[in-house]
Amino acid sequence: MALMLSGTGVSRGVAIGSCQILRRDELEILEYVIPKPLLAAEVARFKAALKKARQQLEQIRHQIPADTPPEISAFIDAHLLMVEDDALCRAPVSLINRLQCNAEWALKMQRDALVMVFEVMDDPYLKTRRDDIDHVVNRIQRILLNHIEHPHHDLSQRARGGVVVTNELSLADMLLMHQRGVTAFITEDGAANSHTAILARSLGIPALVGVHHACRYLSQNEPLVVDGRYGVVIASPDEDTLRFYQNCIADDQARLTALERFKGLPAITKDGHEVRLMVNLDLVEEIDSASAFDADGVGLYRTEILFMNRTELPDEEEQYSVYAKLVRAFKGYPVMIRTLDMGADKQISLDQLDGYFGVNPALGLRAIRLSLKQPQLLMPQIRAILRASALGDVRMMVPMVSNMQEVKQLQGVVDMCKAALREKGLPFDDAMKIGAMIEVPAAALIADAFAQELDFLSIGTNDLIQYTLATDRMDAEVGHLYDPLHPAILKLIQMTITAGEQNSIPVSMCGEMAGDPRYTALLLGMGLREFSMSASMLLEVKGIINDSDLSLLSKQVEALLKLHDHGEMVAAINALG
Repeated sequence: MALMLSGTGVSRGVAIGSCQILRRDELEILEYVIPKPLLAAEVARFKAALKKARQQLEQIRHQIPADTPPEISAFIDAHLLMVEDDALCRAPVSLINRLQCNAEWALKMQRDALVMVFEVMDDPYLKTRRDDIDHVVNRIQRILLNHIEHPHHDLSQRARGGVVVTNELSLADMLLMHQRGVTAFITEDGAANSHTAILARSLGIPALVGVHHACRYLSQNEPLVVDGRYGVVIASPDEDTLRFYQNCIADDQARLTALERFKGLPAITKDGHEVRLMVNLDLVEEIDSASAFDADGVGLYRTEILFMNRTELPDEEEQYSVYAKLVRAFKGYPVMIRTLDMGADKQISLDQLDGYFGVNPALGLRAIRLSLKQPQLLMPQIRAILRASALGDVRMMVPMVSNMQEVKQLQGVVDMCKAALREKGLPFDDAMKIGAMIEVPAAALIADAFAQELDFLSIGTNDLIQYTLATDRMDAEVGHLYDPLHPAILKLIQMTITAGEQNSIPVSMCGEMAGDPRYTALLLGMGLREFSMSASMLLEVKGIINDSDLSLLSKQVEALLKLHDHGEMVAAINALG
C-alpha cells in the first residue's frame, strides 16, 4: 500500500527512484583539560584540521564540472572563506589557550556562539546562514575526531537513479551525489532558504526538506516518487500513480528545453511591455552567477554579512571596496544596496555597540531604527555607498521604514555625508536615488506618502507577509498560515504598486514571491515591472513574462483580486494567461 509523507518542496520538479537511506551519525564532542605544556600542540592540531578542511573544500571546488551553474562554486567559495575567517580560525585558538580545553570543545563553544547570532535573526535568508556554519564546523570536527569525511562512501555503487533520504545533507555531500546520478533529495530537517535548498534548485534536482522521521517510515530500496511542487513523497506508488508522474517528468523536461530560447533575450511581454529582472545578492562571489543568467542589475544587496562574525565595525574604505566591485561588475545596470538590517533580533558581536535586547526582538530596535540611533553604523555606510555611486547606477535602499519621520531623518544624514565627501574632494552622484523597502503593513498603507518623497520603493514580501499575518513561516506549527495569496497581502502589494504608478516612481519586489513562478503572472497583471530574485530563477520567470499578453492578463487579474476564497484564488491564478 502506498504511503505519502509531506514536507516543504524547496526545488520544484518530479523524480522517481529507489530509496537510499543515508544517516549521518551525531558527533559526540567531549570536553577535557589540556595541560599547559601541551597547549601549543593542541593549537597545532586544530590548525592542522583547518588546513585539511580547506584542502577538502578546494578539492571539491576543483571537481565541480565546468558546465555547472556558477552560483554552485560560490557556495563552496563561501565555505572556504569561512574556514579562513577569524571567527573560526583565531577565536577557538584563544579559547584553547584561555580555558585549557581541547580543540573540539573550543570549536563547539565558538560554533554555539555564532549560531546564536543567526538563530535570532528575522531575515529568513540570513537566518539559514547558520547551516553553513554547521557544515563547515562539522567538517573540521570530523577531521579532529578522525571520522570518515564522507560517510556515504558506499553510495557510488547504488546512487544512480536513487532518491537520497537523510537526516542531514551538506553542500559537499549534495555535489558528490549529484555527480553520481542521484535524482532527488529528502531531508528530515532543513529550511526552504538554506544553501542546501538553494543548491538543489540551482542543480535542478527535486528536493524536500522537513519530512519528519522520513528515515524511519521509508524503507531501503523501495520505489519513491518525489513531488517538489507540492512537497510530498509517495512510497511504493501504484501503476496509475507511477504513470501519472512519469508524464509529469516528460512535461517538465519539455518545458525546460523550451526555456532555452529565452537565453540572451530581454524580458518583454507579447504585447511589448518591458520588465526588469534583477538578482538578490549578499556575497560579491555570486556576481558571476547573476551575469550568467542575464540579470538586469541587483535588486537587493544585503550588507549584513560585512558586519557579522567580527569584533570591530567595517570601516568606510572596506565597505566602499566591496560596493565598488559590485557596481563595476554591473556597470550600466542599477545596483540597490540595502543599508544595514541589524538590531535586537540580530546580535552583532561588535565591541563598539551596546547589546540590545527587546521584549519582542522582531518589533524592537532594528534596521533603520538602529541605524538612526547609531551614527557610527550608518554614516560610514552611507558615505561608502555615495562614493560607489560615482561608478555607476547605485541606489540606496532603507529597510523596515514605517513612518515619514524616519525618511526625513535619513535624508538629513545623507546631506551631512554628502557635505563631508565634498569637503574631502571625493566624487559621488549628488542625485543618487534613495528608496524604502515596504516590509510592514504601516509602510504599505502610507506608500503614497513615501512615493512622493522617495525615488523608488521595493516590496519585501517575506517580512510583509509575516508581519501582516502574525505568522513566522519558520515555525512548523503555524507555517501553514504563511500565505502570499491572502487577500490582505495582495491588497497591500497592490496599494504599493499603485502608489508608485501615481507618483511616477519604480516599484520593485525583492521578496521570495518575486522569484516564485507560480506568482509571476499574478504580479505582472497587478502592475509589477521590476522583479528581483535568486539568479537560478531568472530564466523561468522570464519565460512566463515573454509568453504573457499583458492586456489580457491585467483584465484577468482585476477580476481575480475580487476573490476571497483561497481555493478559488489558486484556481484562478493557475488559469491565467
